[in-house]
Amino acid sequence: MTALTLSTSAAPGLRADAIVIGVAKGAKGPVVAPGAEAVDTAYDGKLAAVLETLGASGAEGELTKLPAPAGFKAPLVIAVGLGAEPGPDADYEAEALRRAAGVAARALTGAKKAAFALPVEDAAAVGAIAEGVLLGAYSFDTYKDNGAGTGKSLKAKNGRVPLADGVLLGGKPRDAAHKAALARATAVSEELNRARDLINTPPNDLTPAAFAAIAQGAAKEHGLKIQVLDDKALAKDGYGGILGVGGGSAATPRLVKLTYTHADADKHLAFVGKGITYDSGGISLKPAGHNETMKCDMSGAAAVFAAVVTAARLGLPVNVTGWLALAENMPSGTAVRPGDVLRMYSGKTVEVLNTDAEGRLVLADALWAASAEQPDAIVDVATLTGAMMLALGSRTFGIMSNDDAFRSAVHEAAEEVGEPAWPMPLPEHLRKGMESPTADIANMGERMGGGLVAGLFLREFVGEGITWAHLDIAGPAFNEGGAFGYTPKGGTGSAVRTLVRLAELTAEGDLG
Repeated sequence: MTALTLSTSAAPGLRADAIVIGVAKGAKGPVVAPGAEAVDTAYDGKLAAVLETLGASGAEGELTKLPAPAGFKAPLVIAVGLGAEPGPDADYEAEALRRAAGVAARALTGAKKAAFALPVEDAAAVGAIAEGVLLGAYSFDTYKDNGAGTGKSLKAKNGRVPLADGVLLGGKPRDAAHKAALARATAVSEELNRARDLINTPPNDLTPAAFAAIAQGAAKEHGLKIQVLDDKALAKDGYGGILGVGGGSAATPRLVKLTYTHADADKHLAFVGKGITYDSGGISLKPAGHNETMKCDMSGAAAVFAAVVTAARLGLPVNVTGWLALAENMPSGTAVRPGDVLRMYSGKTVEVLNTDAEGRLVLADALWAASAEQPDAIVDVATLTGAMMLALGSRTFGIMSNDDAFRSAVHEAAEEVGEPAWPMPLPEHLRKGMESPTADIANMGERMGGGLVAGLFLREFVGEGITWAHLDIAGPAFNEGGAFGYTPKGGTGSAVRTLVRLAELTAEGDLG
């Protein structure tokens, strides 16, 4: 991953492939953002006019390249749009800096070194710029080869590797707050990028057992406790939901419990992740065109895994337990059928009306297991329903909860870290649609409001009196379009930063 350093050096004397500056959209045209004063001076104070001549407006995501002025040791200046210029007493928002840094980092693929002269008002800005660079520079090339059988990737062969080194100008290397912000951004970004790697890994290599093995390696590296239940252990303990979903695949299911504890912690959070390593739909087979990206159906488990490891790396004084419900949903002679009844870990029975509504079945078992430990709150994360994508689009995840105040707190945490989210209701009248003449509940209800129906189903498996929230990340978990900001094509790592922020707020005593 890109190596970052803080520096108070002046831009003109810095040896680099490029100097990145910010440009905002002002009332009368582009405005050069703070941090680029030395660059503007070298253009005789006319940099904004030059950029406007080149067609720049300062709009978010816009990128303009121009030759560096005489005397600079870097040959190139890259101006990246920050969006609307803030008011006279306001600073640039962290997300604007994060996205701008990401746009620049993507454009700098193949470069050895770049200096980022973006607005640094405080440590929060340092952290945002650092995250933008580290997330924007992400690349997944594990399976690309130069054709000669050497294993070297095409990008490596052609010099198109991610930016090697980034220097954050204005970041003070001896300032404790600035150093802490950079360290936090590095830990969060490295683990989020690991989640992206997991999501992008083909399902023939990332089976439930393989995912569990990766978690075991991380647990050993970061001093976490881990318990892995294989199919035999799951059967012995009665995890009917996970076993039912995974029963049709030769790749047997797993339930992974990953535990981080801190000596000074007095709160306990449980994160539960849907980990369907491939979702064919099962007997209710998905139609062509809907299953090609279903390797991403374990994005919730990837987010939970990354968040627990990040909490450990940051040494947060809060206990965090991650539950990874891992299975592959395949059709076969041993697969669960529409009309089958599963006895869940909680003891409740579920009539399976659609085997493609499998995520809620594995989550139900994991939620009940998490509830047994009586945590202060449970948050589950899942690529659960297409209905949520229809409601909120491809960049926003939905939040449901059995506690309105907690739902609001989760929403605020998500917005704070730059993850678009929206609070959603759990209408009681929709519960009636899941009534079954055969079992305690069916895994399907009314078609309209399907995302909310799924949330109501999950609520049935949360222990009494436990605060719970459900994040449906079906939209933003996997980007099938072009890269934007610091978000790549493919796996995004959605919800990792929200979970980490929730852990931080809990450790600080600010989450109730």
